[in-house]
Amino acid sequence: MRFRVAMLAVLASLAVACGGSGGASSNGVASKSPDAIVAAASTAIRDAKSVHVSGSIGSSGSPITLDLNLAAGKGGTGEMSENGLSFRIIVVKDVVYISGSDAFWRHFGGSAAAQLFHGKWLRGPATGQLASVAVLTDLQTLFNKLLASHGTLAKGPTSTVHGQKVVAVNDKTRGGTLYVATTGKPYPIEISKTGPQGGHVIFDRYNEAVTLSAPANSIDVSKLR
Repeated sequence: MRFRVAMLAVLASLAVACGGSGGASSNGVASKSPDAIVAAASTAIRDAKSVHVSGSIGSSGSPITLDLNLAAGKGGTGEMSENGLSFRIIVVKDVVYISGSDAFWRHFGGSAAAQLFHGKWLRGPATGQLASVAVLTDLQTLFNKLLASHGTLAKGPTSTVHGQKVVAVNDKTRGGTLYVATTGKPYPIEISKTGPQGGHVIFDRYNEAVTLSAPANSIDVSKLR
């Protein structure tokens, strides 16, 4: 499960979040300074009820993909993978549920683990062994990490990304670009970065309903010691 921790570090190094926003009138964010644009995006995220996060990023030359639906203050659900090692995750309040592919369990626990956990869900507290995974589904914590770690910022041009009018904020020190909506709420729309550690992450479907249901017959990880 080490790659999940590595993924969080890579996301933080990209220093950006993403999302969707509608509305025809300008929200005035394009006239602000780069730091003020980031601050406006952070405030917009704080008030968001939910968001869909998807994309692919590099980790030591190996792409990591994610597809997560996050609900503020409630948890999230989705799937992550690296090198064919995929797992599904559901976080409901303070409980984490994980269901890995056979290849996932075989890689981390051998053939016995793959056989034992095939088609099953493991559960544990969000503050325990699965804390590094749970944080990925906490909307506010994830965005705070994405927006906090950056170098010198410079405002880029306005353009259209994923059908949304945006203004770019470029990280001149560490690389990467944050695109923020210039109409409606100033939600982050995408972060992109080139190079072996690069990739892109899209944040969209803000404030749509997210259904979180605990899987039946899950296995308590504390019973496996």
